[in-house]
Amino acid sequence: MTENDFTPDAIVVGAGLAGLVATFEATRAGKKVLVLDQENRENLGGQAWWSLGGLFLVDSPEQRRMGVKDSRELAWQDWQGSAAFDRIGEGEGPDRGEDHWGSRWARAYVDFAAGEKRDYLRALGLKSLTFVGWAERGDGSASGHGNSVPRFHLTWGTGPEVVRVFLEPVEQAEERGLVRFAFRHRVDELLIEDGRCVGVRGSVLEPNDGQPRGEASSREVVDEFEVRAPAVLVSSGGIGHNFELMRANWPTERVGPVPEHMIAGVPAHVDGRMLAISESAGANLVNRDRMWAYVEGIHNWDPVWPNHAIRILPGPSSMWFDADGNRLTGMSGVPGADSIGSMKQVLATGADYSWFVLTQSIIEKEFALSGSEQNPDWTGKDVRLMLKERLAKGATSPVEAFKEHGEDFVVADNLDDLVAGMNRIARGGRVLDVEHLRRQVEDRDRQVDNPFCKDAQVMAIHNARRDRTGKIMRVARPHRILDPAHGPLIAVRLNILSRKTLGGIETNLDSQVVRPDGSVLPGLYAAGEVAGFGGGGVHGYNALEGTFLGGCIFSGRAAGRAIGRG
Repeated sequence: MTENDFTPDAIVVGAGLAGLVATFEATRAGKKVLVLDQENRENLGGQAWWSLGGLFLVDSPEQRRMGVKDSRELAWQDWQGSAAFDRIGEGEGPDRGEDHWGSRWARAYVDFAAGEKRDYLRALGLKSLTFVGWAERGDGSASGHGNSVPRFHLTWGTGPEVVRVFLEPVEQAEERGLVRFAFRHRVDELLIEDGRCVGVRGSVLEPNDGQPRGEASSREVVDEFEVRAPAVLVSSGGIGHNFELMRANWPTERVGPVPEHMIAGVPAHVDGRMLAISESAGANLVNRDRMWAYVEGIHNWDPVWPNHAIRILPGPSSMWFDADGNRLTGMSGVPGADSIGSMKQVLATGADYSWFVLTQSIIEKEFALSGSEQNPDWTGKDVRLMLKERLAKGATSPVEAFKEHGEDFVVADNLDDLVAGMNRIARGGRVLDVEHLRRQVEDRDRQVDNPFCKDAQVMAIHNARRDRTGKIMRVARPHRILDPAHGPLIAVRLNILSRKTLGGIETNLDSQVVRPDGSVLPGLYAAGEVAGFGGGGVHGYNALEGTFLGGCIFSGRAAGRAIGRG
């Protein structure tokens, strides 16, 4: 693989976004980079390609144009309240604590998001839409979890565009002889000699040229390989499709019982193999129990990978009920406000699913779907299609397709028929009582007749409509759920959806891998999700959304620049 005409200065293990960014930065410094990936060329960009392309920015021109007042100080307050770093010890040695480097990465990342991040990306050709979304609105506490203001900047072109702006210069470097890709090369071992990482050893998998992106691929081994370089970067992603590993590390005491039924928000190749391999080589793994699963998952009616899940990106107006038909309470009962808080309430019933109950008026205004492929107008940068999909009457075509074909959707003209349909797809023998549900819906409906009320969700709706983006595009006008003028009624069974790993390989601010004793493991770097997006846990216990792609970019950039200086 390393013919005489190509001896790499660095090996990158994993061609997702973090790996591409690191390769881009290293080649800018003139380094030769060998990029290894167990998938084919069609999968360049990894999970980032499938994403909605949301980016966390602070005090941006887009925010200011939408009347949002933000600041570095407010963002850092929100990050600390959300992360709740509580594993910080003393010094930089064995007693430093698991959050030692993650908390430092967090401070650096907020500074990046409030500083050069936007200019760095725009210089590469990345642009965002004018409106700014308000994700993870929080738990209702000024000093607790959540975004105080809208910060979710949607990329014009979604995930494929985020990938493109880094992939194109990497492919240009490939043409110049600075980059070589080795696809279907799975790393099985990091080579350590005299306390330093000097290369990798692994298996060559059988070719699958032309197999579409995201489809599960063969693991048949046809050969072996070994390659050496002064620097090795692990950028292989998280554990999102490795349900066995997720369940082994599930934070039962903090979140609730391990879900029996989970669906996968990431392709099958997201297996987390490199975590154990890196640990065997001497890397320190931290915050294994921190992961970011969603409660608004639906089965994809047209799947690409096994157990393919799509997440609903909800506005605040759908009523949320647990599997027993009890309404979720507080801000955790407001869709899109507090993911972990919602998870606790859902799992507390002993079930692994919950329900949205809403109207056609709500689904038309408030339902968006995660994924580049579920948003063809934004992904294709098609202004005409966007105006048709987002402003015309009716939900977007992908949402309507799920409403028609999705196994988790029930549509009815009245509550009796709706609940009967919900009971037909309930799991575990649970049966909803229509009169119990009706009382809760009617109680909530009486709260919408005034611009003021005591219902936390209705208050959140009024607050969300004060945001210009929310009022124009994302939040339905308050109305009674049982008002037939806004029908039909819709119920959606919500499943636990795997997504991101918030812990991982511990690294310093140069993305150098750290050993358990606090020392650096020379020659070895880690970036992206495998490193908890930096330091082994930049998010702490909660994510503020729009921070996953940005974390890959920030940590990959740090790794690539450090390799470039080496």
